[in-house]
Amino acid sequence: MYKVFFLFSLFLTPWTSAIGQFNELIQNRQVAYYIGEEESKYENLVKAYNTMLFAVCDADMDKSYDLWISLMKDIEVYAESIHYDLKGVKLWMNVFWDESGKIDYIFFYPKPNSKNLNYDVVKDMLNAFAHQYTKQSLPYKLKYSHYGSSSFPVFGRVANGN
Repeated sequence: MYKVFFLFSLFLTPWTSAIGQFNELIQNRQVAYYIGEEESKYENLVKAYNTMLFAVCDADMDKSYDLWISLMKDIEVYAESIHYDLKGVKLWMNVFWDESGKIDYIFFYPKPNSKNLNYDVVKDMLNAFAHQYTKQSLPYKLKYSHYGSSSFPVFGRVANGN
């Protein structure tokens, strides 16, 4: 009986560690939401962050794409660091950045062909990711946003060679 309990506790250790990290970071302000969860907040954000990432990148599609893929890769790396498997997850995402390039909000919704899992955990993971993410995307004079698609694992090119 003790052997079974010991093996079971070894299996759960990475998950309890990840949940502990989630709980600690979720104590901070909530920044990750489902699209449709907070409709009035979402509508206000779309109006307030009306500059698009493409415009911030001086209409350079390659630069915009590289920044988006780099962010998706950073989310993937963060999930792996807390032992959370995003493989097979496909999302629609709207990310809102402040003028310094820091993520203010992430709204997302799973695509119909996404892996079946508890997306509340994905929401918590994205919330924790946004709070710890220190890599600035791109400083700009205005708040900005990007609505896009993401699939994990990330296979796009990343400008910095990752």
